[in-house]
Order: sequence, then C-alpha cells, then structure tokens
Amino acid sequence: MYHHSFVRAQQPAQHMDRRTSISSKDQPLFLHATTNPKNNGAHQPQTHDKSCNQPHSNSSSATRSSDSVESSDGKWAQKLLKECATAMSEKDSTKIHHLLWMLNELASPYGDCDQKLAAYFLQALFCKATDSGRRCYKTLISVAEKSHSFDSVRKLILKFQEVSPWTTFGHVASNGALLEALEGEPKLHIIDISNTLCTQWPTLLEALATRNDETPSLKLTVVVTTSIAKSIMKEIAPRMEKFARLMGVPFEFKVVTGLHRLGELTKEGLGVQEDEAVAINCIGALRRVDVEERKAVIQMFQSLRPKIVTIVDEEADFSNSRDDFVKCFEECLRFYTIYFDMLDESFPPTSNEKLMLERECSRSIVRVLSCDDEIEYDHKGDSERRERGTQWTQRLRESGFSPVGYSDDVVDDVKALLKRYRGGWSLALPGEDDHSGIYLAWKEEAVVWASVWKP
Repeated sequence: MYHHSFVRAQQPAQHMDRRTSISSKDQPLFLHATTNPKNNGAHQPQTHDKSCNQPHSNSSSATRSSDSVESSDGKWAQKLLKECATAMSEKDSTKIHHLLWMLNELASPYGDCDQKLAAYFLQALFCKATDSGRRCYKTLISVAEKSHSFDSVRKLILKFQEVSPWTTFGHVASNGALLEALEGEPKLHIIDISNTLCTQWPTLLEALATRNDETPSLKLTVVVTTSIAKSIMKEIAPRMEKFARLMGVPFEFKVVTGLHRLGELTKEGLGVQEDEAVAINCIGALRRVDVEERKAVIQMFQSLRPKIVTIVDEEADFSNSRDDFVKCFEECLRFYTIYFDMLDESFPPTSNEKLMLERECSRSIVRVLSCDDEIEYDHKGDSERRERGTQWTQRLRESGFSPVGYSDDVVDDVKALLKRYRGGWSLALPGEDDHSGIYLAWKEEAVVWASVWKP
C-alpha cells in the first residue's frame, strides 16, 4: 500500500519535514490521505432516474442499430447529438422527433462510451424539448438524497481516488500551498468549501503534526449546501476529531449548514477570529455558485483577509455560452466525452462505482442544458456552470487577488502523484512568468485547474 502525500520517492525516513507521513493503517477508514491512489475521494454519486420519462433500449439492440449510423471515426453519438441540438435551436420539430427517436434506439447507460453519452445527453435533450428540465432535475436530486448513505458514498469516493487523480491532484497541490503559506502560524483556520467530503485533510493533519516547530491548533470550518453532504458530515465529524487526537493536533471541527446556496455565505457565519491565520480552500466549489453571485462571493473571501486562497475546479466553459444553446451543448458534450473516456479506462467494465459516477453526471447535464438559470429550484441544487481557469483568473484579479505560483516542492509532489496512476495523465505548467495555475490533463486535454491566490 502506498504511503501518504508529500513523501517523495526514496525520501530518507529520518527527515521529518512537511512530507513525512505515517502508515495508512493508522488513518480513519473513510479519511485516507489524498495522494494514496488506493484510498481516496471523488464526486458525489448520482443515481439515474427512470421517472424523467426518457426510455432506453437495451445495449444489444443499441449495438446493432449503431452500425447504420457509425461515422468514419467510429463516433456516432456526437454527430447525432449535435444534430439534435441544432434542430432544437432551429425549432425544426420534424427533425427533432426523428433524431430523438434514433438516439433512443441507440442509447444505453450500459453500453460503450458512445451509447452512454447518447443516453445521458438524450435525457437532457428530451427535457429541453418537453420543457420538463425542472421536474427531472428535482427528481434526480430527490433520488440521490434518498439512495445514498455514508457507506456508499465513502466506498465510491475511495475507489475513484484509487484509480484516478481527478480529485487527488487538487488535494496535493492545495495542501502543499497551504502548508507553505501557513508555516510558523500558531492558530490556523481553514475554511473548506469543497465537494470531496474532507478526504483532503488527514494528510494535512499528518504534516502539521510532524512540523519542526510547535504543532499549531487547527480550526476546520466546512461549508455544505446539499442534503447528502449534511447527512454524511454527521459521520465524518467524529472521525476527523479522532484522527486529529491521534496526530496530537489541537483541533476544532465546525460544519456550516442552513445555506441553500453558496451565495448566502457570510463573514459572520464563518466565525473568523482576529488572531487566526485564515485560509480558504475551494475544490469543485465555485462552479456551484450562481454566475451572477460569483463576484460577490469572491469579494466576501477578500473581506476575510485570508493569507491564502486555494482554488481547484474542472476546466470547461458552461458560462459564456449559456445564451447559445448549441454552443453550450457542444462544450458540455466535449467535456463529458473526455470524462467518460477517463472513467472507461480507469475502471473495469463492470464497476458499480463507474456506473454511479456516470449517472452522477446526468444531474449536471440536465441542470446545464435543460434548466433556466433564472428559475429557483426550491433552493435545491447548484449552478453547475463551470468556467475555465482563465475566466476565474480574470474574476479573481478584478476582485483584488493576485496569483501565487506553486513552489518546486509542490510541483514535484504533484508529478510524483501522477506517476502512481495508469498512463494518460500529465501535468501542464504555465509559462515562466505566469502564476495563474497548473492543469491536470487527460490525453493532453486539460481537465482540472488548480491555483493559489492572496489578497
């Protein structure tokens, strides 16, 4: 079993610096360190819901039917899906009905990558055509809330982090930057606004416990907005507290609930004290903020006077194109084609965890493509409108933040992490004078952006 984060290859055991770790057997069962490809976290799962009135054929019939529409490169799903999106934009009802019928005959959530893409995007197209996106979206959320337990989410997260660096990349980069920025501070307060359910923090607690200077106290404030996360946090809290005691780190764990959306987050609700060194950690969080509220949320971060803000998010643009359905559809299809390909090559064909992750995408796809941003969804769900690193960089600069480059040590840690996974992953670094972040790439396509900022 791999040891934990910040341990360089062949590092002498006697050097007890920020990269020293303990055996994974001493960590709480759910909260394994995030650079261990055997034990780490993922996105929250989503169950595919049949009540959204979009039927699927079985995979065998879909395979037979797909032969007649297979394109020269063997990828038929993108062609048909784009044609259908264009027909909807042009309000060509005859073509819409024909293409929806064809896609329904070919799609299957249990088939190959094309059949899966067809299945999940067909659901969004059907909702768009029938103006049922809001109802379907609410149903998907309700199903997820009822069907997920601590154990099922724990298993999914750890398996995803075992086979893919999709989330662990951001954990390693952010933890390294946090440790460097908070070096020597006696009272730390990390505000965690993330979607990986505290799987990032055992590694950081280990590193704090083995620092050469006196062990600091740590207050960890976790902000959650979803019902799934709220219920799971009740299980995570005692495990985090127990692990901190094991590490000998003075620790306070606080969960901020009662928020319907991140735009409601306030300085007062976070309980920041004057004598604390504050850091804000955002992993997969900013995309959940409504586009119109993003500037206000970033300015609220500024008001906390943090020593550092770490931001990690997926590299896609569902924001600038939101008023152009075809353009937004094509970008969404591009992103999830890469994501599904990554899942196919990372998991075995019959993996239940892979199926859960694929079905989790359905909620995001329906939310982005089939729902009006102005509609309130009974305060359930998140924006899902991802933006590229360059777009976030502009927003952050306009709000008074400056980028901080990653140190060579942190970059080396990230490179070491990627070597522990199968081929296909790479690290894209900025130019010499560009400190606006680093990118995780799958088959040379940037998929996740990580960055560090200071006021």
